[in-house]
Amino acid sequence: MRAITLMKNGGPEVLELRDYPSPAPGPGEVAITVRAAGLNFAEIAARQGLYPDAPPKPCVVGYEVAGVVSAIGEGVTSHAEGDRVLALTRFGGHAEEVVVPAGQALGMPERMSFAEGAAIPVNYLTAHHMLFHIGVVHPHSTVLLHMAAGGVGTAVLQLLSTVEGVVIFGTASAPKHDYLRELGCDHPIDYRTQEYADVVREATDGRGVDIVLDPLGGMDWRKGLRLLAPAGRLVAFGFANMIQGERRSLWRAAAQLLRVPRFTPIAAMEENRSLQGVNMGHLWHEAPMLLGQLRRLIELYEEGVVRPNLHAEVPFDRAAEAHGMLESGANRGKVVLIP
Repeated sequence: MRAITLMKNGGPEVLELRDYPSPAPGPGEVAITVRAAGLNFAEIAARQGLYPDAPPKPCVVGYEVAGVVSAIGEGVTSHAEGDRVLALTRFGGHAEEVVVPAGQALGMPERMSFAEGAAIPVNYLTAHHMLFHIGVVHPHSTVLLHMAAGGVGTAVLQLLSTVEGVVIFGTASAPKHDYLRELGCDHPIDYRTQEYADVVREATDGRGVDIVLDPLGGMDWRKGLRLLAPAGRLVAFGFANMIQGERRSLWRAAAQLLRVPRFTPIAAMEENRSLQGVNMGHLWHEAPMLLGQLRRLIELYEEGVVRPNLHAEVPFDRAAEAHGMLESGANRGKVVLIP
């Protein structure tokens, strides 16, 4: 089988399509022939050497796939060969074949394409977890969403349509604003020409917002805390400000780390504000919680709420182009890799 391999830290040129032996499922596992694999910022950071959870290089990354069960291990009764499934993978997803515990693979609705299936596990699971398990969005809440036109942003906007009266501020470049409005964003903000904090304060008469969803990090976390209304919650779910261009900059990473706000329990009590974090890669031991949310997302797909927007379906041998789409911020929705 072939797999996209990160040979070392660096730009897209370090990606190589290499051959490996096909994996065989052990007891309680299933083998999947991958038809589509999701690409996320975590994999970009891993390539640049800025993702501490990544395996040692050379390595194959990738957290989500969709495909067909090709073999089942001893004791597996939940799946059969030929089943169409989507699955969470603890790395190794950017390959033509993967093996996962049977419980991490869920059946796909018949009308769901493989590309759609690969677009759901990470982005929609992150969005659902932030909105309904961590941030706990209530009817008539105000929400500030950064990187609103990306994969997670698209998922957040669709899921917020299930909550009555939510007012949404979303940051994205101006060409993406019509896309955001179509998804229900009330106040698109061009971060390149507008100071989003000023726009939010003016539109809310100085009150701020109930929830800030921030994958940027650094100074933006500091600004987000100041924008919270009483009882507001800032949910940090990434550190995209560390990534600029194709290669890592340790100077930039250090500068962003120095801008991370200090936040204490005393300040949380005095200001009635909270800071919460989400790293789905550190919740693998909470499989019942994650799989329960993933099943709910499949139900919402059937109901027409979850509608993965596919920015591009990129062949494995053009993986460098896919990485460039995320690094440049060109994508509106999800980028998936196709074996």
